[in-house]
Amino acid sequence: MKVKYNLLHKDENTEARFGTIETNYGTFETPMFMPVGTKANVKLLTPEELYECKCGIILSNTYHLWLRPGEDLIEKAGGLHKFMNYKGPILTDSGGFQVFSLAKPKDITEEGVFFKSHIDGSKLFLTPEKSIEIQNKLDSDIAMSFDECPPYPVTHEYMEKSIERTLRWAQRGKKVHSNPRQSLFGIVQGGEFEDLRKRSALETVKMNFDGYSIGGTSVGEDKETMYKMIEYSTPYLPKDKVRYLMGVGDPIDIIEGVIRGIDLFDCVLSTRIARHGNAFTRHGKINLRNLKFREDFTPVEEDCDCYTCKNFTKAYIRHLITTDELLGGRLLSIHNTRFLIKLTEDIRCAIKEDRMLEFRSEFLEKYNNKKI
Repeated sequence: MKVKYNLLHKDENTEARFGTIETNYGTFETPMFMPVGTKANVKLLTPEELYECKCGIILSNTYHLWLRPGEDLIEKAGGLHKFMNYKGPILTDSGGFQVFSLAKPKDITEEGVFFKSHIDGSKLFLTPEKSIEIQNKLDSDIAMSFDECPPYPVTHEYMEKSIERTLRWAQRGKKVHSNPRQSLFGIVQGGEFEDLRKRSALETVKMNFDGYSIGGTSVGEDKETMYKMIEYSTPYLPKDKVRYLMGVGDPIDIIEGVIRGIDLFDCVLSTRIARHGNAFTRHGKINLRNLKFREDFTPVEEDCDCYTCKNFTKAYIRHLITTDELLGGRLLSIHNTRFLIKLTEDIRCAIKEDRMLEFRSEFLEKYNNKKI
């Protein structure tokens, strides 16, 4: 089946939406934060730990899985779900973000993109058709169109040419998409330019994708510009389909994105900062390497229901982090992942009660005034 979005309630004061997404691997509520499992693994975490965090959906990366172990091997294993033994929904990105970070402007052609492998430097070529072909074999629940990912900032002229190419690539990818179990999402680009965001959204929607994402954010722009990029895009997206903001996972950005009509978010942040000893809390981000936690025998967060907070103290986790024990990063990855998913649970409650603006104010007051 294709994914199906059900809009159940809209906050009366904002664009925030509470809904569900039905997939082949179950139904989950939105808004939802999506942990990133780049190489078919959310770093340091097992599938069972993700289930315990009440994860609705995870993301894996087409570029990395294409290089290792290869889409043919994963197809032979029975698809990505069976290969990694994950029983929930999976979204695969197109590989575009990684490819464009490795490519030079002269290597971007109408046909596709030339770039060098980050593993061995070998020359590679990725086209919209190839990206979709790889994702078809990975057999994820949701595949993403291959888009051009421009840097920030660029000129209006550059961005205009870029979105036109992305639209042509989207059409090419849609034409070869052949997995009947898999949904395909289109991507809206346009940088900071309102007219280009509108054009990109309207033309992408004409292609009738199964869902839509907003790309080109969190690439170096300031927060207000990011929020404008969302505002310039969502009014033109269908109300009965998923809206996904790519690469965003900061707690405040999730709240601001929801207020502007976003349903899905993904980011490596929750596990990346954990490996460096950092944890999200309702009173802001903390670094467990700090000496003040050496004799702190309280959990990372008192009322948190995650495995880490129910069983371990800041002092113990600090000991693990400062002695380079891998368990420290694992425990903080569990906490941070659960923190962001719990945040979306609280957001859903606020939407149903039509109090999203009040929720934002209450969250910011605690988050920006640290008491730890």
